[in-house]
Amino acid sequence: MVSALAATSSAALQGWSAAAGAQRMQRQGASREASATEQAGEERSASTPDARAANDAEQARALQREIERLSARDKEVRAHEQAHMTAGAGLVTRGASYSYVKGPDGRRYATGGEVGIDTSPGKTPQETIDKAQRIRAAALAPAQPSGQDLQVAAQATQMQMQAQMELMLQRRNAAYSGMAEEAGGSTAQRRTPLYAVA
Repeated sequence: MVSALAATSSAALQGWSAAAGAQRMQRQGASREASATEQAGEERSASTPDARAANDAEQARALQREIERLSARDKEVRAHEQAHMTAGAGLVTRGASYSYVKGPDGRRYATGGEVGIDTSPGKTPQETIDKAQRIRAAALAPAQPSGQDLQVAAQATQMQMQAQMELMLQRRNAAYSGMAEEAGGSTAQRRTPLYAVA
């Protein structure tokens, strides 16, 4: 029995040894895993400031691009309205007024604008023709006229054409009246225009 006991004890010792070894291995594996996790965490925490710095730098570049875009638009709008005011000298009813947007730097940037121009007809057809030409020139003065600018230019062209028709009719009527007087026409004929102006 002793040998049996010894064998049992030896097996038990071996089992215990095996179990203890397995536990040691598990502890070592867990320790290795913990070390690997700690190292990865350290690497992440080491790269986190770099990642934050890269992200901050990208955000700063994006803000700078936005400021540059707004600044360029501001210059473009101001030059556009200045072109209207220069070409429309004498017709400008009010200076440039701007619509603004606040940039990421806290400054206000002009994103749109307008200039008031007198588009009323002149006192005579010839005056209206001259004024319409100046209105059109003022509307088309900027390098890139807006849709509103093109519309004002088209209205000026229409106003000029109507004034030219009116002037032509006045000249025809004057010529007809002169011919009627030469031919000895009646007073009633001299006062009746050949064409009616709309």
